[in-house]
Amino acid sequence: MANYPASQPGSKRHTLSVLVENRPGVLARIAGLFARRAFNINSLSVSPTERPDISRVTVTADVEDVPLEQIIKQLNKLLHVLKIVDLDSDTTVERELVLIKVAADESSRSDVLEIVRLFRVRVVDVHTESLTIEATGTEGKIDALLGLLGQYGVIELVRSGAVAVTRGPHALSEKVIGSEITGR
Repeated sequence: MANYPASQPGSKRHTLSVLVENRPGVLARIAGLFARRAFNINSLSVSPTERPDISRVTVTADVEDVPLEQIIKQLNKLLHVLKIVDLDSDTTVERELVLIKVAADESSRSDVLEIVRLFRVRVVDVHTESLTIEATGTEGKIDALLGLLGQYGVIELVRSGAVAVTRGPHALSEKVIGSEITGR
């Protein structure tokens, strides 16, 4: 593993949920801040929220608490950043999406399909020499699936990175000044 000052042995995995104004350049400023502070980002996912004017950036990184506090303070100072929360895994639902193209000819196809069945994931494309599998789940589930499929030959792989939401009826955007959540 590369040596990143903010990500030393003993660092804990953190998932940050950052609400930002849906404007060009915001992601570049956030990523630049992480890079300047020598954070190795494990995953980064950005998407619109229930409000068209707000996007959610979900960042996972292995980092110690003190540098994390510093980067949260610096993120709060960035233009167009509305709210930052270090999500607690006990009160959060977190998932990843992965598409895996795995080698599967006549001799191995039934074994690969058995793994698909055991993990309750889906085959989304079939070819005479491969299967493309779609899976959603926790990072651990995805890693376990990849561990089993690796012996057959992973041809191509794409992971979405983590997306996360707190449990319960409240939205993070409710904490943004001027928020108007309707339809409840």
